[in-house]
Amino acid sequence: MASTDTATRARPTIQAGPDSPAEARQAVRRALATRSADGSRIDEHALGDALLVASELVSNAMLHGGGVTAFEVTPTEREVRLSVSDRSDQQPAAAGRFDDTGRMRVGGHGWMIVCTLARDVAVSPLRSGGKRITAVVPLAPADVTV
Repeated sequence: MASTDTATRARPTIQAGPDSPAEARQAVRRALATRSADGSRIDEHALGDALLVASELVSNAMLHGGGVTAFEVTPTEREVRLSVSDRSDQQPAAAGRFDDTGRMRVGGHGWMIVCTLARDVAVSPLRSGGKRITAVVPLAPADVTV
């Protein structure tokens, strides 16, 4: 994952694993509050994207990955890097839009949401088993040249 931000200045917030998506969102809010203490504002849409990605990653780890084993939030000037580890070696996949009966699926859209809102997404196997999914969510609009 290439990044234009200097991640060395960022201090990650790490916890063993939130017990719920709500706890993950709280951790993201706390990390971004310390980042914005220097006076820089975070776009409300970007904040919503980061919170939704954190929720989906944690929900997926809890539902499909055997639980969250690690959770890390690393904010920088222009992005937030979210990493969630779980116990499963299975790669994430988007569910089809329709179920086997042809009805529109109610759930199963989390991975698609993560891949849509994050600029970079990587899935890495862990030596001890399981995987780490890292998603980089922009916090500032891309520079526009005129």
